[in-house]
Amino acid sequence: MSFLISAAHAAPAAGPTTGILPNILMIVVFVAIFYFLIWRPQAKRAKEHRTLIESLGVGSEVVFAGGLMGKVTKIEGDYAVVELSRGVEVKIQRASVISVLPEGTLNNL
Repeated sequence: MSFLISAAHAAPAAGPTTGILPNILMIVVFVAIFYFLIWRPQAKRAKEHRTLIESLGVGSEVVFAGGLMGKVTKIEGDYAVVELSRGVEVKIQRASVISVLPEGTLNNL
C-alpha cells in the first residue's frame, strides 16, 4: 500500500535563530508609534484645555458640556456661575467648559 502514498519529506532544518535585536527594535517601534499617535496628542489637548480653564474670567462667554452658552458672572474656586439669560444663573464646574466664545457672540444669536 505504500506505493499509493508518497513518503512524507521532513522540512529542511531550520536556519539559525535570529538574535534579540530585531525583537527589541520591534518593541521600540511600537512604543514610538504609541507615543506619537496616542499619548502626545492627548497630552497636548489636555494642556490646551487646562490653559483654557485657567484663562476663564468674569465676563467670558463660554460653551459648556451640556451645550449651553452663557456669560461667566463669578468664579468660585473650581466652579463658575454662568448667566444663561437675564435672571437665570447656574453654577457649573470650570472643567466642563468646552470653549470660550469671542466677545459679543451671545448678543448676535
